[in-house]
Amino acid sequence: MNYIFLADGFEEIEALTVVDILRRLGLDIATVSITESRTVVGTHSIPVTADLCLCDAALDEAAALILPGGLPGADNLQACKPLAEALCRAAKDGRIVAAICAAPRMLGALGLVSGKKATCYPGCEGALTGAHYVTDRVVIDDNIITSRGPATASDFAFALAEALGADTTALRSGMLYA
Repeated sequence: MNYIFLADGFEEIEALTVVDILRRLGLDIATVSITESRTVVGTHSIPVTADLCLCDAALDEAAALILPGGLPGADNLQACKPLAEALCRAAKDGRIVAAICAAPRMLGALGLVSGKKATCYPGCEGALTGAHYVTDRVVIDDNIITSRGPATASDFAFALAEALGADTTALRSGMLYA
């Protein structure tokens, strides 16, 4: 199982593009609300019903833990202590930890990008503590995957799928993805 975490104020395109592409490829991904409610409202006032709440997720069994950006969503994710602890364990175990847009700030705060290449939304790079900041659309350094923002959501999703072992060739063609 792979998890993408939703907090009020999440960037809808960054979360739902990942879910859509991974599910089209047959990869298991669940949306996880970090609150006690499964209904989470995105930054553009789009309500989404998460598959489960954080307390019901088997965080230590997930192959990938994924953070969408958006504000205040990324701030709300960063304030979630159980999520922070799970991200640290996953990174230590060599499982995939991924974040896009403003969410890589959380990885910086946790020290997970220290000594690694990473990217984020312009203006957030100062929070990538210890990272070598680059402006590539998607950056993969070992088990850490970061991406820049809404326009890179498909790139991010395809990179995640490939890191999880999926062949994305047919889907890229079918979606007219260059």
